Amino acid sequence: VQLQASGGGEVQAGGSLRLSCAASGRTFSSYAVGWFRRVLGKEREFVAAISWWIGNTYYADSVKGRFTISRDNAKNTVYLQMNSLKAEDTAVYYCAAAYGSTWSEPKYWGQGTLVTVSS
Repeated sequence: VQLQASGGGEVQAGGSLRLSCAASGRTFSSYAVGWFRRVLGKEREFVAAISWWIGNTYYADSVKGRFTISRDNAKNTVYLQMNSLKAEDTAVYYCAAAYGSTWSEPKYWGQGTLVTVSS
């Protein structure tokens, strides 16, 4: 499956952005999908994930209550709604997919989309 992430940009602290991860080649119907982020010079960090059929969601503590992951089966797309953004959310965000009904170590990665939060 090929993944295409989009929706990054620059926003002021307290603002919102919505990232999209669209699948091509195959549908998301057999995959759990997640978002990671990486700040230059730091380790990649898990952000959120969603299982496809049941829709179980998983969040990093740092984004709970501010970010929401969701999916649109018809559009074969996963979204990450990011609210109350902080400067420390600035990073390159990547979507990734893991084959199977529940979230696990992803095998497929999309290109990153840059999110910049200015204070």
